[in-house]
Amino acid sequence: MQEQEDRDPKELSSADHPIGETGICSGKTAKEETRAADEQKMSGGGTAGKSEAAASIVEEQPGASGIPAPADPEASEHDAAEPEALEAGTAERTKESPAKETAGIENSDAQVLAASRRYTRRSFAVAAAAVAAGYGLYHWVESNPADEMQPWPLRRAFQSNAAISRWVFRERALAPTYPLSRARELRVNGVYGLKMALDPESYRLQVVGVQDASRRPEYTSDVTAWQYRYLDKKTMEDRGHDTKTPPRSAHTAAKMAPGSMMKQAEQRENRAGRMPRGLEEAGESRSTLPVGTGGLLLTMDDIRRLPRRELITQFKCIEGWSEIVHWAGVRMADFLEEYPPEKYDGAEPRFVYMETPDGDYYNGYDMNICRHPQTLLVTEMMGAPLTQYHGAPLRLHMPTKYGYKQIKRIGLISYNRSRPDDYWTKLGYDWYAGL
Repeated sequence: MQEQEDRDPKELSSADHPIGETGICSGKTAKEETRAADEQKMSGGGTAGKSEAAASIVEEQPGASGIPAPADPEASEHDAAEPEALEAGTAERTKESPAKETAGIENSDAQVLAASRRYTRRSFAVAAAAVAAGYGLYHWVESNPADEMQPWPLRRAFQSNAAISRWVFRERALAPTYPLSRARELRVNGVYGLKMALDPESYRLQVVGVQDASRRPEYTSDVTAWQYRYLDKKTMEDRGHDTKTPPRSAHTAAKMAPGSMMKQAEQRENRAGRMPRGLEEAGESRSTLPVGTGGLLLTMDDIRRLPRRELITQFKCIEGWSEIVHWAGVRMADFLEEYPPEKYDGAEPRFVYMETPDGDYYNGYDMNICRHPQTLLVTEMMGAPLTQYHGAPLRLHMPTKYGYKQIKRIGLISYNRSRPDDYWTKLGYDWYAGL
């Protein structure tokens, strides 16, 4: 035993592990030993063969028994050459990068230019077609016959808008009201029918179409025979920012009408004994009363006997400005109750016509809007009686309509079955004029 222990470990290892068995001295690689162990296992070699194969694998791994694995010369040379190759590749890519970037930019620019040309041509084609269509539509509209100074397509558009507004609001929508502290004096804007100062003592309101008019004490067989007196004098009233025609004397106002119109007016005056009418731009109204029309002649006392109402609402001009004003007077609905329209075939007239005493300015209205609770026959403004250029002694206020429908110095109220004439409608404006 002692002699065996004194033998060289290498010899002991060789003797204890003969060639052909497991271990380093077997002459087989770890992979071959593993394959042999697997085959032995498959053939039922038992656990002994499995243990020997595992031990062989452990001994075969470098460093498993504490012995360092030998260095691979080829791997060392590859690792040393790798940084040099990376540096060379980086330098080559750095040289190639500007050229590639330039080529990429040029390619991108070419694509953008191609798309721009395509879209630009398309845009110009679409724009040209739109311009041609717009011009064609404009030419078609303008070439149509005029209906009250508007091509009939535009006039039909006005009428369609009015029909929609009537259907939506039913002439019952109320205008906003405001506190008295916000009310201001209304500026004067437009003096049609007001160019001569009216003598208040000569004022009468002509009312035509009243039910059972002949039985009333105010009835007369010819309301057109009433003569209004005018004062040929200048007024000290501040006309404010009047953008229309300034007040004139009677003679100057007459000179403003065309010669042919004046001649016709003089012929009518000589034949009927009436002063010339319709001397403004729109001419005489087609709805003015013929001579010999019977009706009522009301004084201001007759009107003031009706309930007095106050209203603080906004006056809106179609020119784009507006002002909040304190109004007072008689509701048109109360006036219609006191002087109801004559019915025809069981139905009352659908329209109301008003004009100034000289017939120079006139408006037409739907009966429904005249019954609106905010429609006033105004006698006072800002706590004082109306002045001449604000329509004294009686004017109309409709907060649901533009200002050109709010006639000043009302001389006639007539109930009509057909739509009456309207001054600004004849000059191209909307007849409805609703807000």
